[in-house]
Amino acid sequence: MIYFKFPFDEKLYSTDENSNENNVNFYSFDGLRQIDFNGKIIEIHQEKFDLTTISNDLLVEDSNHFIAETKDEYLHHLDKVIGVIKEKQLPKLVYSRRKIFTDFNQIDLKESFKKLCNSYPNAFRYIFINGETSWMGAFSEVLGKFNKKTHTFETMSLAGTLPVSENWTEKEIEEQKPVSSYIRNILKKYSETLEESETYDHISGNIKHLRTDFKTKIQPEDLDTIISELHPTPAVCGIPKDFCKENILKLEKFPRELYAGYIKIETEESIQYFVNLRCSKLYKNAIHLFVGGGITAQSNPEKEWIETELKSEAVLKNLVIS
Repeated sequence: MIYFKFPFDEKLYSTDENSNENNVNFYSFDGLRQIDFNGKIIEIHQEKFDLTTISNDLLVEDSNHFIAETKDEYLHHLDKVIGVIKEKQLPKLVYSRRKIFTDFNQIDLKESFKKLCNSYPNAFRYIFINGETSWMGAFSEVLGKFNKKTHTFETMSLAGTLPVSENWTEKEIEEQKPVSSYIRNILKKYSETLEESETYDHISGNIKHLRTDFKTKIQPEDLDTIISELHPTPAVCGIPKDFCKENILKLEKFPRELYAGYIKIETEESIQYFVNLRCSKLYKNAIHLFVGGGITAQSNPEKEWIETELKSEAVLKNLVIS
């Protein structure tokens, strides 16, 4: 089962599970795994959702025996990452970790999802349980949005992270620039008319990012190719993409799974692709929170640790547990 809400839309949706249609897909970061939810997309009224059986009993036990990185381990690994960045003169490499939370008896999944939805109205919000794995998340980065009637394609460059109250520094500004360049160069191959906004603040709960919007018209047959070229963007991987993707597998302690992958939602009017960043994998006896940050030669390991702690609060603070 899956339940989700679109950005700035408080209607609750699911799939009817009875149709041969396939309109909701989750793709892993490495592109090797795909989770599909069959059926037409349908609206679910709140009263029906409240009566739905979504309980801790549906979750599987965590038998991975993963041990999360300590702060000291993270800082040590980050020194290695910064060393690679300086040696190879990389603009950016994204390094992530899992925060594993086990201090609870059970999760109230329905109330947790409701709180997450209320906290992030501008995000794509979801929860799913499919018997093998369960995930919940909310994030507002759009990998792509394609209007089937007008053939308009929209995406955004979203990078750089600070608490809302702090001022941008050169590190965040320089981190976001290559993401914008990367997207711009891809879209120019498929369209001669590209609209680009000014860079502005994008608020997401207790933190903010730098954001630039892109809009153009494309040929429908180019859509899949554009998405495959955009993913993974420098915001979740780094530059150059292939080198960073290869080194992420070597440097990170755990596989990313669905974290930093994307979610595809197709309706009659549009096809939307959402980056799966502020997310968690849910177990009966554990919660795995996935967090990361864009690392540059100017990165301060201590500040990067604090940034990942702030990002983990996106889901953690909305969990209703006992």
